[in-house]
Amino acid sequence: MAVLKSINPFDPSRIINYPQLSDMALAVQLGRAHTTFTSYRDTSFEERAKLMKGVATVLRDRSREFAELITREMGKPVNESEAEVKKCAWVCEYYADNAEHFLADKIVETEADESRVIFEPLGPVLAVMPWNFPFWQVFRFAAPALMAGNTVLLKHASNVQGCGGAIEEIFKEAGFEEGAFQNLAIGSDRVAGVIASEYVKAVTLTGSEEAGMSVAAEAGKHLKKCVLELGGNNAFVVLNDANRELALNMAIPARMQNGGQSCIAAKRFILESWIAEDFIPLLVERVKQLVMGDPMDEKTQVGPLVSVKQAREVEDQVKRSVEMGARLHIGGERNGAFFQPAVLTGVTPGMPLFDEEVFGPVFAVMEATSPEHALELSNTSRFGLGMQLFTASERMAELFIRGANEGAVFVNAMVKSDPRLPFGGIKKSGYGRELSDEGIKEFVNIKTIWIG
Repeated sequence: MAVLKSINPFDPSRIINYPQLSDMALAVQLGRAHTTFTSYRDTSFEERAKLMKGVATVLRDRSREFAELITREMGKPVNESEAEVKKCAWVCEYYADNAEHFLADKIVETEADESRVIFEPLGPVLAVMPWNFPFWQVFRFAAPALMAGNTVLLKHASNVQGCGGAIEEIFKEAGFEEGAFQNLAIGSDRVAGVIASEYVKAVTLTGSEEAGMSVAAEAGKHLKKCVLELGGNNAFVVLNDANRELALNMAIPARMQNGGQSCIAAKRFILESWIAEDFIPLLVERVKQLVMGDPMDEKTQVGPLVSVKQAREVEDQVKRSVEMGARLHIGGERNGAFFQPAVLTGVTPGMPLFDEEVFGPVFAVMEATSPEHALELSNTSRFGLGMQLFTASERMAELFIRGANEGAVFVNAMVKSDPRLPFGGIKKSGYGRELSDEGIKEFVNIKTIWIG
């Protein structure tokens, strides 16, 4: 049986091989998820909440340990990894406190003696998750799914199997029954077979556009519910009346979170013409000051990308855009998996830095002649995950709130996920929602009750 390789991007000589599950072992885990569900679904919200808060405690108590594991497997600075782990504890506590309220029976007045809507778990749900936030992407789905009474099967990215195994152990340590949460050590070529299993009732995927289309097609064959959170090409729009200092302060974390390897990272910087003259040199100066180095060093702000392959892809996108007329102001040099943060101006539609999702530390800057032009540029994308706008005008804010073809619009703030708010996109960014009350209701049977 083939193995799954975890290669440390900072030190590629450090490789850990994880054996894949045999077909028999996989069948056992699928069956266990079903068997556990038949009893777990009848537990009370109080019991589930106690277990979920136990998970939060484990995450907080061992946050540094898990952060170092994340950093070894995918390269982000360890401080960012630790913040990711603590955010996972937050989402666990949020659903422990709110799931019962979110899924309470809904009384509806009709001509019946009684009519209501109830929310029941579906069964085992398969989660196909990516490497870029190897803890957060899992927990933001698993916490609501388990609080709703489902069981979870995780197919994690091959290069973060250490994280997948650790997450399974966290749920066990907190007291969840074996089979409530299981990590499936399998390659992507075996996902279709898992989706087809009679025991799997639904599937969720966070990943690339191509992976989403593949999983959606397989789920469609078997008429199984599917939620997709895919790529993004988020705009960072700064209008002439914006607070320039606020926008600059937000620009770096908005683009550089996770080394730019984030679906919700700001990728296209659209500046209204008047403010662009001052904004661009100040942005270049701030990018110059970023500290690149060993991701285990707490002073490091920029670590390696997840792999040499990823760094080469970003390098190619920058090179092709420069050949088409974009101007490189700083950065753009690659050394192994490291890619020096780059700022380019003169980016236009048709260039890779405009049309494609760039999963790396690249600021693609362009100018707009008016707010309406900025909105047009923002909407010129096959993606629709989110965008951020900086303006002092309520009228302009409303123009973008109503006119942006996105799953989220953040005004005078950077786009981020928050357990209290629904998260998801439109167009090629996928469908369905995670988080908040909308997220927990994606994987329940919404059952109508009518008593005459």
